[in-house]
Amino acid sequence: YLITVAVAGFERNELELETENGTLKVKGRKVATMGERQFLHQGIAERDFELAFKLSQHVEVQGARLEHGLLTIELARELPEALKPRAIPIGKPDQLALPG
Repeated sequence: YLITVAVAGFERNELELETENGTLKVKGRKVATMGERQFLHQGIAERDFELAFKLSQHVEVQGARLEHGLLTIELARELPEALKPRAIPIGKPDQLALPG
């Protein structure tokens, strides 16, 4: 699975990813710039943000990458061996082992 978040204007060091109790948190904190800037038009707001995604059971974050203003987070669902379906062979009637 992939989660893609548009984070135009943010650098790697201004983004933070963490998982806690089945929740993935994405935080963006802009580093303060020196001096005051004046804009004629500001198309992309540079304000801090925080997003939270509730992850399903057995979903783990595999990694993340930042490319062209898009943060892509890779997720994988990994079931434990005990929860995976398993095939049970069907034997002949005389091969059935009954508890004694």
